[in-house]
Amino acid sequence: MSLVAVVDYGMGNLRSVAQALQHVKLENQEIQITDDPALIDRASRVVLPGQGAMPDCMKALRESGLMEAVYRAAESKPLFGVCVGEQMMMERSAEGPAECLSLFPGDVVKFDPRLTVECGLKVPHMGWNQVNQRTQHPMWAGIEDGAWFYFVHSYHVNPVNPDHVAGETDYGVRFTCAIARDNIFATQFHPEKSAEDGLRLYSNFLRWNP
Repeated sequence: MSLVAVVDYGMGNLRSVAQALQHVKLENQEIQITDDPALIDRASRVVLPGQGAMPDCMKALRESGLMEAVYRAAESKPLFGVCVGEQMMMERSAEGPAECLSLFPGDVVKFDPRLTVECGLKVPHMGWNQVNQRTQHPMWAGIEDGAWFYFVHSYHVNPVNPDHVAGETDYGVRFTCAIARDNIFATQFHPEKSAEDGLRLYSNFLRWNP
């Protein structure tokens, strides 16, 4: 049996993520929410969810004793970051400020509050929005360019390397909503809240062999 670990460090929409993965898993895959570093090491694939304030998430990850297991997973096995789990993969965040995992060069920035005046848009960015694919990544297989996904966030990633940008969304400004390199893929939006295309993204992750 192939283990798919959902990292439980005390923050994140764990059950919804696990249920979505359960819905699309292969017969030989077991989905498990875990706070055990040994299980994360044993897993063939790892999902890093996140929800809440960045400083709290990073503090919780450090204190959980799971940070090194996440780093080990990032070295070689498929790793999927979701929402704040994507933001945690950057070097630093303006929220706090907070030092992050530094798996991607770049930082996390807040939406310009002038959006509310100039564009009539509210911060946080909440609800459905279109995702423009910037790479022909295997994770996008079967998902149309411009498909709609569900967002809830006030901050977004700002990667240094344009080759790491896998998807973008317009919300007053164009921002990066998906990043990818090697065996890592991460999204600002919530696939588990994004209907069929969200489930397809998780299904692709469970079948992805980088």
